[in-house]
Amino acid sequence: MDRLRAMETFVAVAQRGSLAAAARAEGVVPAIIARRLDALEEHLGVKLLVRTTRRLTLTPEGSAFLEDCQRLLAELAQAEANVSAGGSAVRGHLRITAPAGFGRRHVAPLVPAFRARYPEITVSLNLSDRVVDLIAEGYDCAVRVGDLPDSSLVSVRLADNRRRVVAAPSYLQRRGVPRHPHDLLQHDCLVLSSDASQTRGWAFSVPAEAGQRQLLHVRPRGPLDCTDGQVLYEWCLAGLGLAWRSTWEVQADLDAGRLVAVLDDYAAPPNGIYAVFPSARHLPRRVRAWVDFLKEHYGQPGFWGLREGAAPSGG
Repeated sequence: MDRLRAMETFVAVAQRGSLAAAARAEGVVPAIIARRLDALEEHLGVKLLVRTTRRLTLTPEGSAFLEDCQRLLAELAQAEANVSAGGSAVRGHLRITAPAGFGRRHVAPLVPAFRARYPEITVSLNLSDRVVDLIAEGYDCAVRVGDLPDSSLVSVRLADNRRRVVAAPSYLQRRGVPRHPHDLLQHDCLVLSSDASQTRGWAFSVPAEAGQRQLLHVRPRGPLDCTDGQVLYEWCLAGLGLAWRSTWEVQADLDAGRLVAVLDDYAAPPNGIYAVFPSARHLPRRVRAWVDFLKEHYGQPGFWGLREGAAPSGG
């Protein structure tokens, strides 16, 4: 089995949603695609895809393997591009987008340092909570936070994104400390009122049978809610209630004692912070440089506790 060809086939099928579509793109019959997938699954000893007459679904193992394959193929394409480029300078115009709140804190402050390292690159940064169509709108790369929807886009995980229940010391002194997620129903909770990621409530990991753990979703209530997470954050700092916020937003406040985390023993597993781009093939060197730059900084110990406005290293 040609493992590289098999991985490319698996990624193509997952991105295009069917064996037939992947076969058409490659100019072969679907049976060839199916044989490659069967050989890959037999080699790995796991089922990657559940195939029915109507749809194709990734198994949990398939989803994890897809992310690794996309990363490896992207790195291979970049290695080939580096050889072809013959060491030419990283240059060109880079169009990037990120969520507004996260982008203000952890993307925009890195841009000057990135340009100091690569002065022949110019940058356009779009900060918006709207999910930007990278291909239709001509963007090179997006930074996205949270679980990614099924997509033909290529993603690289940059860091973990954890959520924690936090409150100002003044609130906890006034109302007490919740000891279990169910205790939130007796507290003033600051709830984001229009966010699809929170429609099921705040997520926690609680003990289950046989020493296992399971997810528990709690839909807390309170006298205040808002469609803007920044407002909830400010209300939380002011001592008006408990909030469920990402560590990228509150870590500096936790380090400084302005906020206190509660219910950490029940914290749900993290989702991710990702760089997303249209294709791994012929990835421009400016995009690879940007993704590597983000990974470098997001992986630094203490990065998420940097005070807002702190200047990151340019190299």
